[in-house]
Amino acid sequence: MTHDPVVEVLQDPAHGFTGVPRQRGSAAELRVRLYRTGTDLRMLAIPRGISASDSAEWHEALLEVPAEELLDRANRLLAIWRDQVVGRIDTGGGDGGQVGGFPMADSVDLTELRALTDPLVAKLADEGFELLQVLLDGTSYDLGRFREFLLEALAGGQQLRISFDSEWQLPWSMLAVDPAECDSPWEAFLGHRHQIEQARTGYPWDHAPLGRRERATVSLNKDIFLDHVNRSHEVQKLLEERSLLTVRTRGSELLEALARSVLTEDLMYFWCHGRFVSTGASGQVLTVRLSDSEDIDGPVVKRQRRRYIRSPQSRFKPFVLLNACHSARGAAPGRLKHLGQELIDQGADGVLAPQIEIPEDFAAEYAYAFLDRYLTGDDTAGAIGQALVRRFAREFHNPLALVYSLNSGMNTRLDLVS
Repeated sequence: MTHDPVVEVLQDPAHGFTGVPRQRGSAAELRVRLYRTGTDLRMLAIPRGISASDSAEWHEALLEVPAEELLDRANRLLAIWRDQVVGRIDTGGGDGGQVGGFPMADSVDLTELRALTDPLVAKLADEGFELLQVLLDGTSYDLGRFREFLLEALAGGQQLRISFDSEWQLPWSMLAVDPAECDSPWEAFLGHRHQIEQARTGYPWDHAPLGRRERATVSLNKDIFLDHVNRSHEVQKLLEERSLLTVRTRGSELLEALARSVLTEDLMYFWCHGRFVSTGASGQVLTVRLSDSEDIDGPVVKRQRRRYIRSPQSRFKPFVLLNACHSARGAAPGRLKHLGQELIDQGADGVLAPQIEIPEDFAAEYAYAFLDRYLTGDDTAGAIGQALVRRFAREFHNPLALVYSLNSGMNTRLDLVS
């Protein structure tokens, strides 16, 4: 069988005279790359199908913000969400909960707390816009033109599919355009306006095929001490009814599965705790545990699958819902990769995970809503993620769906033909 080569044109000096015109109705895409050049940062944006007069060009500029300041600002934004949303304590000032409780973490439905959530969401949108401004701030002409293009694209009325290719997993979905230009603060967040992913870098490879299947193969990797959480049993029942389900409760079972050359799972669901473990004076790595004391982290996953990497006789292509605190956080360049990053490197189609601590009840509710739609095979992970951001905002007045970050997999959908 012959295959047509795929070519991506990054610049077009001939102004389209030798190219194929863009097809009407194609989805608008934006690829954004943030990378180092020496000690500086550069940003590159490649639009496809965006309604702008210069959409056939690529855009690039040298940033003026130091990398260290940008990372500190990103961590600050995550800390604000952690402290002001998940960790907010009711002091009896009218939040509507029990004094000493956590009003925004104790319930999924925050509709009755609109007096609290409305100003808080407005503040979070302002903080997200501030980080975007810090990223693009500067006085050079090229940076000004780049900033003009990118802000226009992000704030325009056209919904985009945006891939951010960066050395660092910044909280892209929690960034925002100018809230003053939006009908509501909710609509300012990039994760509300667009489908967003932290892009995969490197070339894909061929995996061992599975052939046509009637049902999805799924694993539930869980900590049984979370069985008390509302909806967690319903999530497991959903998986039992809609897939061929394997349940693992011990780290040794998971490691044994990862050591096989062919892992036939279409979807891996983790329902457990995540935590950072120190690896030395200045390092730490994200690890999860099931119901035992076995730490599962990036290095152990790499060890289990080292001999299979990029082999066409092996297979590891699940979409992963890593429902554990912090598990969307990425390690800095040059450090040991965190679990989600290593799963991507080993071939996973995508990893969806929270960037901060996540309340257990919300995590279970989010998992049920996502899995219920993903297992139909009708929608992509990116479309479902954006839909859930909007749904939780509309129905529950809850912003926490924005903290779930998609590492690759924006265009992934359940496909039972391999």
